[in-house]
Amino acid sequence: MIKYLFKAMRPRQWTKNAFVFAALVFDRQLLILTSLEHTFIAFVIFCLLSSCVYLINDVMDVEADRNHPIKKNRPIASGKLPIPVALTAAVILVVISLTGAYFLSWELAVIALAYFLMNLAYSKWLKHIPLIDVLIIAAGFVLRVAAGVSVIHVQRFSPWLYVVTTLLALYIGFGKRRAEMTILNTEITGTHRKVLDGYSITLIDQLITVVSSTTLIAYSLYTFSAPNLPENHAMMLTIPFVLYGVFRYLYLIQIKNAGGEPEEILLKDRPLQLTILLWGLAVMIIFYIFK
Repeated sequence: MIKYLFKAMRPRQWTKNAFVFAALVFDRQLLILTSLEHTFIAFVIFCLLSSCVYLINDVMDVEADRNHPIKKNRPIASGKLPIPVALTAAVILVVISLTGAYFLSWELAVIALAYFLMNLAYSKWLKHIPLIDVLIIAAGFVLRVAAGVSVIHVQRFSPWLYVVTTLLALYIGFGKRRAEMTILNTEITGTHRKVLDGYSITLIDQLITVVSSTTLIAYSLYTFSAPNLPENHAMMLTIPFVLYGVFRYLYLIQIKNAGGEPEEILLKDRPLQLTILLWGLAVMIIFYIFK
């Protein structure tokens, strides 16, 4: 039972909550123990809260999942995890998350509550509306970044990073929709997500072109125009890593037909992992060594 509950909580999706650490890193507080502790707790809170959302979403979609060739194997849809157990676990997780957030920071509690309510609305209604569905996903990433900001005393964090986060999340979100569209014709009629009826490959490719271009532009502007960056503009040296990362992801979703599960790409694609690692090392060196 515990094994199936943990699986239904989708721990692989927790990688998305790493955006909580953005403020800590870019505000140069990574080496401040108190800030690191508070940010890590916020990260755990969002992991528990996102798992609660996944449990509720799977309960809401249980009938549709049972008719899907792949999703029918999910713990709740397959009956391995009883619905009462899943709902009880979801209630416990949301109580722990919101209570912990309140005791850490009232601002974090507000953000966590907004994230939870937004995802409930997404699971019930908003995920069925084209474009709005991806915008809500992007908003979730922005709230993660805001959560990280709310638990530390921010001095240097630039609003540009909210813009970059939004655009990057849209890029990943539309990539996911494209991957779903590519397999649409091979699915059994009626098993695909209804929101896909509002998309086409042509439209999604146009949207991906827009958000990928603006992501690169926004990040580039951040590296030489944001206040409190090193005066030697060394952050511009990180642009090639972001450029390759965007191009690599585009290659994966258009040539390899990946992108349906972005977290799987992050956990399996070695070139993308290496790019993120090198980018992270470059940022650390610029911010914490040659600052």
